[in-house]
Amino acid sequence: MRVRDIMRSPVIAIKPEELIEKALEIMYRDGINGMPVVDEDEKLIGFVVRADIYRFLIDPGHYKYCPVEWVMTKRVLTASPEDEIVDVARRLRKKNIIAIPVVENNKVIGIVSIENLVDHYIEVCKEYTSV
Repeated sequence: MRVRDIMRSPVIAIKPEELIEKALEIMYRDGINGMPVVDEDEKLIGFVVRADIYRFLIDPGHYKYCPVEWVMTKRVLTASPEDEIVDVARRLRKKNIIAIPVVENNKVIGIVSIENLVDHYIEVCKEYTSV
């Protein structure tokens, strides 16, 4: 099975100049733990997760009115829609990250999160159990 079969699309993304407060609002509203950061051409330039925002806010002098680019990860691991799901799961586990953007032609077309992988696992297990 391929990434394209389980990825979430369309992608919820944010611009680097948006405030971290807005990023948190979007994450809570949409029930996600992280999202890609894209430029004006919708090209991937980073990834922001709740945990990074929380760690940032703990430090004295930091406040919620800072831009996303201050807390985003700039070196983002990506996947292709044709990658095998198990390979992406291994990369997430090895790098201890929660999600991986799916990129095609330099555009973010989807995202695979730990939740997507767990949902896929549950569906596969249903085939072998009576639950």
